[in-house]
Formats: sequence, C-alpha cells, structure tokens
Amino acid sequence: MQVSEAHVTLTDFRFTCGDTLAAVTQNYRTLGTPRRAADGDVVNAVLLLHGTTGSGTQFLIPSTADHLFGPGRPLDLASHYVILPDALGHGGSSKPSDGLGNRFPQYGYVDIVTAQHRLVTEHLGIRTLRLVAGTSMGGMQTWMWGQMYPDTMRALMPIAALPQRVRGRNLLYRRLLIDAIRTDPAYRDGAYDSQPRSVGLAFNIFALLTHGVPALERAIDSIATADAYVQKAADDAVRLQDANDTIWEFAASFDYDPSARLSDITAPLLAVNFEDDEVNPSGPDVLRDAVERVARGRAVIVPTGPGSDGHLSLKNARLWAHHVREILAWTTDGHHGS
Repeated sequence: MQVSEAHVTLTDFRFTCGDTLAAVTQNYRTLGTPRRAADGDVVNAVLLLHGTTGSGTQFLIPSTADHLFGPGRPLDLASHYVILPDALGHGGSSKPSDGLGNRFPQYGYVDIVTAQHRLVTEHLGIRTLRLVAGTSMGGMQTWMWGQMYPDTMRALMPIAALPQRVRGRNLLYRRLLIDAIRTDPAYRDGAYDSQPRSVGLAFNIFALLTHGVPALERAIDSIATADAYVQKAADDAVRLQDANDTIWEFAASFDYDPSARLSDITAPLLAVNFEDDEVNPSGPDVLRDAVERVARGRAVIVPTGPGSDGHLSLKNARLWAHHVREILAWTTDGHHGS
C-alpha cells in the first residue's frame, strides 16, 4: 500500500473565534489514484476523518487498513482514491506546539471542517466526494460535512459519533482532563518549558473512558497490571503529546451541535455506532430518532462481541467495514434508496 503525504497552505484563515492567521498548514495523505470523468471531475474520492488526538495515520494500522483497502475490500485502492487529512490542531497540520503555544487560536470543529473542505475543493480540485466517513471526532465532523456542504458528497458514514452536543460522560471526561492539565503548576498557563506530567493523567482519563469495560477487565487483573498500565500510558503521553495541543484538541468539540440542522443533510447517510460505546451511549432510540430527521438516513448499532472494545471498537474495522460496502452499494447510480 503506497501512501503519499503532502501539505497545503491555507492563506488568510479566519477562525470562528474571530482570530485570523495569515497561513495555516493542512497536512494530508492519499492512497490510490484519482479517476476522472469526461468533464475532468474526480469520481472516486473518499474522505476519511480521524479521531481526537490522532491523525490520518489512524486508518493505516493493520486492524483498520487490512479490512478497508486491500483487493476486494470495500475501499479497494484499485478503484478508490482515499484522502486522509490531519485535522487542524492534529498531526502535521498547524497546532499550538508549532510555535504559538497558548497564543494559537482556539479552533472548533467548524474550523476543522472548513480547512478540510478547502483542501478538497481548492487544492485537490474535487467537486464531489464519493463518500465522507469518519470515526469519533471524524464521525462528528462527517455529520457536519453533510450540513455545511450538502452538495459535495454522494454518501455519508459517521462512525462512533452522535449528532448532538457533547454531553454526559463525553463532556465530563473532557472537562476533567483539561482541568487536570490547566491546574498543574508545571503547566504555567501554557508557557511550560517541558511537558507537565499531568498530560499523562489526562491520557489515562481518556483511555479509561474510551476502552470497553470487558476489554479492561481482561487487561487489568491486579494492582501490578493496573500500575504498569497507568505508568506506561502516562510515559507515552508525556513523550509523544503536548499539553497545549491536548487542551485545544478536546476543547474544539465545544462548538459541536448538529442536532438542530439534521434535516439539512440531503446525501444518503448510514450512521454506525457500537453497543458498548460509553462515550456515545446510543440506547435503544437516540441514534435512530436522529436519523429519522435525515431525509435518507439509516442507523446501525453494532452488537458487542469478539473484538469489541467500547468506543475504541472503531479501530477494529472488521466490525464495521461491511457497512462501508453497504453505503457504497446503496448509493451506486440507480440504487439510491429512500
């Protein structure tokens, strides 16, 4: 699987908070080859959107890529051109740790989707995406793509995301981990010289809420394994993450609430959530009630089973890749169901 990585510069980028940067970097990767119609428009482009704290490389891990991109798989690269952007504030795209630190504008999900749209339309020259899909934060932004740019895709597939403002456990853990960093004296109001250890605590909170309960039961069976787990997660976070980046990433979700405009989504949409996801508890009706307000919406709740891991079931594409095939078949020319 050949991966090409590049970046574009988005000039005069105005954030929803009112700040403007003369230039921001939008990093991205592509797989496969664009195929063009007679009019020159790319007809096989798929946009895949990653989750909070991640990057487009999330989709390249074997447990995901092996079920999506190989021969005969739903997004077989012989016939699909896959675009994997790093969300603004993540990966190789502009973020606080690039130099501005706590002076970096507090971006929201609207800003992230705007940057993605500029990448797709202005720089890649794509008018219509075959599919927009994403997991977790990327799933939330998939709902937003359907509202903000309803004529730019033939299909939508949000995964592990609910079309409502962040609330309940999902909101509580975000506030807790942000507060854990901000109240750490070593954070120094974002002007730290070395990573505060509270970043490790923040990512342990993140892991606690996103892993499935049965999965943690299997992994943590003694005080020794619990201590080792916590220590490794903390050490990895301090080594690999940045405190300001982390705060900005989780706070970005606070502008998210697509619930009032679900009827604006005109593209066929298949929402996929997981039964054991405690970050986005769907219950018997939450997701299905939402998709009833989408003109051509369907919902699937993946039952708990072998390979499930709560919210992080999203990393195991074996559990949901067949639904990618389903939405593509549903939206093939001549098969646009209601």
